[in-house]
Amino acid sequence: MVLTRLSRQKHPPLFIAIRFVTRHLSSSKLRDHYSFQPPPSLSPDTQKTKSSSNPNKNQKPRYRPPSSLDQIKRKHSDLPFDFRFSYTESSPTVRPIGLREPKYSPFGPGRLDREWTGVCAPAVDPKVKSVEGTEDPKLEAKKKLLMGRIQGAPLTEAERKFLVEKCQRNRTKRQINLGRDGLTHNMLNDIHNHWKFSEAVRIKCLGVPTVDMKNVCTQLEDKTFGEIIQRHGGTLILYRGRNYNRKKRPVIPLMLWKPQEPVYPRLIKTTIDALSIEETKEMRKRGLAVPALTKLAKNGYYGSLVPMVRDAFLVSELVRIDCTGLERSDYKKIGCKLRDLVPCILVTFDKEQIVAWRGKDYNPPEDGHFFIDREFFDDPNRDMERSERFDEGKDQ
Repeated sequence: MVLTRLSRQKHPPLFIAIRFVTRHLSSSKLRDHYSFQPPPSLSPDTQKTKSSSNPNKNQKPRYRPPSSLDQIKRKHSDLPFDFRFSYTESSPTVRPIGLREPKYSPFGPGRLDREWTGVCAPAVDPKVKSVEGTEDPKLEAKKKLLMGRIQGAPLTEAERKFLVEKCQRNRTKRQINLGRDGLTHNMLNDIHNHWKFSEAVRIKCLGVPTVDMKNVCTQLEDKTFGEIIQRHGGTLILYRGRNYNRKKRPVIPLMLWKPQEPVYPRLIKTTIDALSIEETKEMRKRGLAVPALTKLAKNGYYGSLVPMVRDAFLVSELVRIDCTGLERSDYKKIGCKLRDLVPCILVTFDKEQIVAWRGKDYNPPEDGHFFIDREFFDDPNRDMERSERFDEGKDQ
C-alpha cells in the first residue's frame, strides 16, 4: 500500500531531468547509427559557398514598403490649359468670393509642378497665389497648333460614317458616362485609355451638363484635342485624330480627391432688380402658382430646356419648372445656366421649383446658339478650318 501511494505522487523536478538525459542519449545513438545527413538546400555550408562563388552578382534589394516620407518626383505636364476639377461646370470668367477649405492640392502634396489656387492649377505661372488664374494669350495658339498636328487631314464622309457605325451600341459596349459633374479632369485620362483600343469613343451625357450641350462639345474638343464626328441627343462620338500616337499621349496627372467648391455670389437676391420688396414677394407667390412648364427627371437629358423657356416667355412673363426629386445643388446649377443662356432673372428655388422672370424689356435672342437634335458634322466650312489647322501644323 505504501509503495503504490508513493508511485502515484508527482515526481520531483530532479527525476524529470534524469529521464530527459537518458532519452536524449538513447536517441543520439540511433542518429549515429543511421548517419542522417541534411539535404544541400538546408545545409549552412552550401549557402556560404553559393554566396561567395559569385561576389560580382548584384543582390536583389530587400522589399521596402512605400512610405509617405519618401521623396516624390513632381510630374510635369505640357497641356496648354489650366487644370480644374470640372471643365464644363466651372467658368474661368466667374470669380468666387471665398474658399471653403485651405489651398490643398487635390493632386497630392508635392506631386505636381503647378500651384493649386483653390479653384484651378494654372499653366502660366506656377507660383501664382491669387484665387483666379490668369490665362496666357499664347495658349490658344498652342492649342490650335497641337490640334492641327494630331487631327491631320479632315475625314471623308465615308470614313466618318464607318467610325460612327463602329461605335454604335450593337457593335461595342465601350462607353464613357458624363454625369452631374460634367467633364472632369480624370475623365481626360479615361478618354485616352479608350483611344488605345479604338479610334473613336462613345460618350453619353446626362444630367445638369446637358442644358448646354454646345459647351460640352467645345470643352471635349478643346481639352482632348479630338473631334466630335456625331451627336445624337446626349450621345457623342469623339474621334482621336489621324496622327494620334498612343505612345506619345500627354501626361495627365490624376486628382486624388474632389476639391471643395468655392463660395460664389448668391443666385437669389432679397429683392429683384427694379422691384420693391413687396413686389418681389408678390412675384414669388405668383410664380409658385403658375402651371409648371415641364417636370425634370433625375439624371435626364435637358437639351431642349432652354428653347422651351424661350418660347414660354413669348406668352407669359413667369415660368415655373418642377424639379421634384432632384438634388438641390443640381437644380441650382440648372437655374444658373438658364439665367445665362435664356437670359432671364431667377425669382426663387422654394419647394423644389425653379421660377424665372423674363424681365421688363425682354427681347428673345435669335441666334443659332444650340445644335439640332441630331448632327453629323458634315459641314464643308468645318472641314476647311480643319485643313487650315493641318497646314499650319505642317509648316511649323
